[in-house]
Amino acid sequence: MPTPAPFDWTGRTVLVTGAEGFIGSTLVDALVRRGARVRAFVHYKPYGDKGHLARYLTDPHGPVEMVAGDVRDAGRVMDAVAGCDTVFHLAALIGIPYSYDSPGAYVQTNVVGTENVAEACRRHAVRRLVHTSTSEVYGTARTAPISEDHPLQPQSPYSASKIGADMMALSHWHAFELPVTVVRPFNTYGPRQSARAVIPTILSQLHAGVRRIKLGSLTPTRDFTYVTDTAAGFLALAACERAVGHSVNLGTGQEISVGDLAKALVIASGRDAEIVVDPGRLRPAGSEVQRLLSDNSRAREWAGWEPEVPLEEGLRRTSDWIAGHPHLFAADRYQV
Repeated sequence: MPTPAPFDWTGRTVLVTGAEGFIGSTLVDALVRRGARVRAFVHYKPYGDKGHLARYLTDPHGPVEMVAGDVRDAGRVMDAVAGCDTVFHLAALIGIPYSYDSPGAYVQTNVVGTENVAEACRRHAVRRLVHTSTSEVYGTARTAPISEDHPLQPQSPYSASKIGADMMALSHWHAFELPVTVVRPFNTYGPRQSARAVIPTILSQLHAGVRRIKLGSLTPTRDFTYVTDTAAGFLALAACERAVGHSVNLGTGQEISVGDLAKALVIASGRDAEIVVDPGRLRPAGSEVQRLLSDNSRAREWAGWEPEVPLEEGLRRTSDWIAGHPHLFAADRYQV
């Protein structure tokens, strides 16, 4: 199949919700490099911290404009979308453990927030809405690799809210012909990821000199994709007409167990430690997703996307970044 022609982002105004986050800020970097003008929609914080986007904000005429708000606020979202060519919707309440305690908050941010974004995109006739899903919507694999036709299984309140958000976004294609694509990343990792995820959890403990690494279940397998590859997938799918009205996986098509991942991280960090199971980190039995392995055929064939960073190299880069930012991690605390 021929490689799609390069898409020109130069001069386009692009809204990124959740722009301060791990994937969001990496996507902002990628857009700026390609000449886009980025409107970064971020959650309002009274203490004014600009996080991963701080370097862009010294120049008021630079390529990134910061807009503070909340996706639950329909009016604020409507204003933010005005004049945008493309909207990447990444803002979400994430983290599976907290969803057990506060499922209603996940519905409000993830489902209602997505409705607000989709409606604003419809009203302002944007060229494309790219909505962010998650591989967690598939639950434990019934067949592998997992294609986009795999049944959706809400094994946690978090995954249920993301299924609802996906369906809300796609409903705007079916009902209103809003050009929307749902992107399903599989376990993105890399620099800037928060301590709640498994790779930073392990690396922060290793770099703090902990000799017994505490984890939950070691047997589940995951398909880990380096963050710059995920960002490249977002851009490719935003330019792909074939993907309109569809969900598309972004994963490597390779899996590794949490236990083997921990061993690989010990090697990547140059440290030495024993891996132990912490009962406090185990998920409810019916909620633990045992296997996630992507079928990325759609992304490859429709958008010409290929993951480029091998797991070993990505783990090394991530280890180096976490070693250089110890103040962001508390190795002695389980972050949910």
